[in-house]
Amino acid sequence: MGEGPLHIVLFPWLAFGHLIPFLELSKSLAKRGHHIFFISTPRNIHRLPNIPLPLLPLIDFISIPLPPSDDLPDHDAEATADLPPHKVPHLKKAFDKLDQPVAEFLEQASPKPDWIICDFASYWLPPIASKLNTPCAYFNTFPSFSSAFSAAWQRSPEQLTATPEWIPFPTKVAYRLHEARSLAKLVHDNASGVSDEYRFNSVARCCDLMAVRGCMEFDGEWLNVLPELYEKPIVPLGLLPPSADDRPDGENTNGMANTGHGNVVKWLNKQTPESVVYVSLGSEATLSNELVHELAFGLELSGLPFLWALRRKREEVELLPKGFEDRIAGRGVIAMGWMPQLEILACSSVGGFFTHCGWSSVVEGLAFGHPLILLPIFGDQGINARVMVEKKLGLEVERDEETGSFTREAVANVVRSVMVEDEGKKLRETAKRMREVFSNNDIHGRYVDAFVHYLRDHV
Repeated sequence: MGEGPLHIVLFPWLAFGHLIPFLELSKSLAKRGHHIFFISTPRNIHRLPNIPLPLLPLIDFISIPLPPSDDLPDHDAEATADLPPHKVPHLKKAFDKLDQPVAEFLEQASPKPDWIICDFASYWLPPIASKLNTPCAYFNTFPSFSSAFSAAWQRSPEQLTATPEWIPFPTKVAYRLHEARSLAKLVHDNASGVSDEYRFNSVARCCDLMAVRGCMEFDGEWLNVLPELYEKPIVPLGLLPPSADDRPDGENTNGMANTGHGNVVKWLNKQTPESVVYVSLGSEATLSNELVHELAFGLELSGLPFLWALRRKREEVELLPKGFEDRIAGRGVIAMGWMPQLEILACSSVGGFFTHCGWSSVVEGLAFGHPLILLPIFGDQGINARVMVEKKLGLEVERDEETGSFTREAVANVVRSVMVEDEGKKLRETAKRMREVFSNNDIHGRYVDAFVHYLRDHV
């Protein structure tokens, strides 16, 4: 193909840990002059961050209503963040009914798309692309290291607690037993009628290319495992960090003030530099009330200032221990609902990130040079956490191997170790150095350039 713009369709799964990386990729491609069709449902498109004005003519948002489902409790539920975990298979069932309207759009799109970029959930999209004679890429938003474990999903939980034999370098990374038992559910059909393992492996097998959110400077040894494992071209996309235009500078907190969090801004601005622990367990991860209590007591016991973005409604505040908010008043802040994470991570008073280890959150935390306090909850997060520990970028909360439970003492100990103890000094230094990789848009831009070059060569 010549040097004219490519016309590329992107269709992410209905979770913000997928929607946002797909949007970042869309923006990166549009900055290079390519025309993007970004397909999703109306409410999800409305909730996406604003696009820089110069890119608006190059990104067309294609809004396709999610088919109604009696199994979804709320007609506004269009993303995993809107639902309890046990309802997510019903969201996948509704999502699968988008196959016909998506196929109709692709058939009628003008100009004809040069490439379709899909996600793991749309196992039905590569066959549609093949029928239309349009190449299809799988944008794997999971990191290379968890992707290297995906081929082991059919194994027993006990086998999953060992590093697979196809990993050719020394590592102790593996699932914990409680994670492996939960992960085993992925190979069984669920209420959507299709297992997650089938979705992932069907897309990986049927696409022409797998693009992975990673870079040789950070996870090269893991990226090198994937081509032979998946028997297809693997193209690293870079880490797709927040672009320089989107990344707050640490001084401008207008966004937080404008979203009704003015008191949070004032509190953060009063804290000592690098003293605050920012706690956020993502939009999907949930803990039992008992473990929420242990986490709360652990933060209290640590004696350190913290901001906890608790993504629950204010009327659910009773899930916190009785008297907790009074006891931590002034030292800790509980912020209910959505919080602008990038602005918080950019604040000079934030010194550590207590995270569920979703890959997007890890990338954002390290892009600002914060050491990580790791509490993986489901899916690939356990593998992500182990890799961060091996790379000396964080410490994991100690948990019961069988049940996954943890104590307040374990929370307090790891928070203090990462934030203030001598044990965490090396972690803090390594995280600051890693910022040079994770926030370097020149490095990651070159990966996007190479990806575009591949797309051009294979139209």
